[in-house]
Amino acid sequence: MRQGAVWGGGGGYLVRAAYAGLSWGVTLALFLHRTDLRKQEEHGELLQPLIFVLLVLCSVLLYFVVSLMDPGFIESDEEEKVGMNEEQRVMMPQFPSNVWLRRCGYCMLKQPMRAKHCQLCRHCVRRYDHHCPWIENCVGERNHPLFIVYLAVQLVVLLWAFHVAWSGLYFEQSWEWLQHNIFLLLSFLVIAIFTIVAMLLLVSHLYLVSCNTTTWEFMSHHRISYLRHCESENPFDQGVILNLWRFFCACRLVTWEKIYFQEDSDPV
Repeated sequence: MRQGAVWGGGGGYLVRAAYAGLSWGVTLALFLHRTDLRKQEEHGELLQPLIFVLLVLCSVLLYFVVSLMDPGFIESDEEEKVGMNEEQRVMMPQFPSNVWLRRCGYCMLKQPMRAKHCQLCRHCVRRYDHHCPWIENCVGERNHPLFIVYLAVQLVVLLWAFHVAWSGLYFEQSWEWLQHNIFLLLSFLVIAIFTIVAMLLLVSHLYLVSCNTTTWEFMSHHRISYLRHCESENPFDQGVILNLWRFFCACRLVTWEKIYFQEDSDPV
């Protein structure tokens, strides 16, 4: 695995530090002001505050896992074979003998179908979805399922935090009130913005996954050769249930060429 591409250099450190600082900063603001969580803590009712903190911790850990894991970088045949045991070789996709893989114009590696070269990561990524600046990593075949799990957990945390922040706001038209509640008010605005973003991302990704398509394919359908020259609108769509099952439950990389040419050879 290419550590430099995953860690993302100095910019990656800053983005991840900003996320961690923002998450715990907002959490601290919710406990420092007269919110429902603060009142429960004062009355000795620690269950909900503890669950909330654990959810925040879970979302932060998921963020770092998705941000730092290999999204599906394509390696040369020699690099893939080094240090790979028999079980890992079995899990690697096997390409049909009559299928020719094209070479990437940037890194000159053989590109499986649905792969794309990311110029920010400087590597080709299997089943490329998009490069996410918030996690400073690509979203690809290996980390896409966990990315959606992260979005779901993050959305739960944000919705709960939105309710908690609102419970601590009581509006008064005075400078003293603003000075006392400015931290909570800013936290409320940040939570509201990120709630909308997380909700839109989660809904859009679940829709794309249910159709077995990616953000890149959805946005650039007319420019992708294997989609532009295919009679079917989406040659990888195998029905919502099977699409979701393979996406979340498959433990191995998929040979998309097999699905594509099987669809292409079906009688019309």
